[in-house]
Amino acid sequence: MSKPSTKPQPLPEALLAEWWAPFAAHLAGERRCSAYTVRNYRQAFEDFHRWRQMTGLADKKLDEISVREVRDFVIEAQRRYGRRTLHNHVSGLRALAKYWVRQGRLKRNPFIGVPLPKLEKRLPQFLTEEQMRRLLHGPQQLLDNGGADAFTAWRDRLAMELLYGGGLRVSELVALNYGAIDFDDGVARVLGKGRKERLCPLGGVAMTVLRKFRDEHARATGATDPVLVTPKHTRLSAREVQLLLKRYLALAGLPLDLTPHKLRHSYATHLLNAGADLRLVQELLGHAQLATTQIYTHVTVARLQEIYAKAHPRA
Repeated sequence: MSKPSTKPQPLPEALLAEWWAPFAAHLAGERRCSAYTVRNYRQAFEDFHRWRQMTGLADKKLDEISVREVRDFVIEAQRRYGRRTLHNHVSGLRALAKYWVRQGRLKRNPFIGVPLPKLEKRLPQFLTEEQMRRLLHGPQQLLDNGGADAFTAWRDRLAMELLYGGGLRVSELVALNYGAIDFDDGVARVLGKGRKERLCPLGGVAMTVLRKFRDEHARATGATDPVLVTPKHTRLSAREVQLLLKRYLALAGLPLDLTPHKLRHSYATHLLNAGADLRLVQELLGHAQLATTQIYTHVTVARLQEIYAKAHPRA
């Protein structure tokens, strides 16, 4: 006898059309949120609605739900989600309720003032400059020993050089088209979070690799053609970038759990270690708030303290 499915049942279409669809359009259109954020907020909405059904609160109006009841939801959700995910979910629910308050459908936002578990402070992981050199040498190493063909080796090196040389997010990397690159100045025009455009210097090494790949391996280099492509010359996906990175992490003897975003962390940390201005790094990364960039200063201070402890006779 087969076991009953534990997969959550989809929410009623009428409920989604009434409460979710207008908010989703607001997120994508007016707030210019990424598809990733919209997806996470929808998960939060569905999760909260199912919890209301389980606890007998489904018939209660959203603005009649008390802070204590929302706190009960948070306590229950902690069993299934990490603290950061839980914070993001409550943030999404708060934004949804705020939207409907503005639309006049809700009188109050029940998610304001809800106590949440404290987030642990995590310093960003990054590679040292020597580790980066080993990682970036991987494609050439495979090419030399016959482990990769020329197209794959140069494509993979280009992906990593752009992540590290330009500080790009992986979503920005795979969306990059030839028309967004100024080959004379070595700068890319990137559309980041919130569809905010910024200019990213790519660096001399990345530009050299890019020109070689364009001239020797690309089939189409028009303004709307993707820079990074598969062997069939279709646009490379973020997942494919994650997988190719793991290949070179293994080759370099580095932790396999490092993601493409860690190359962005390395980019920022190395800039600050070399004396770059914090506000300049903020602009290069496309951070809306300086506080987001300041986490990298903790890394550089920790590095300074480590050097001091090893080098100073009074340490």
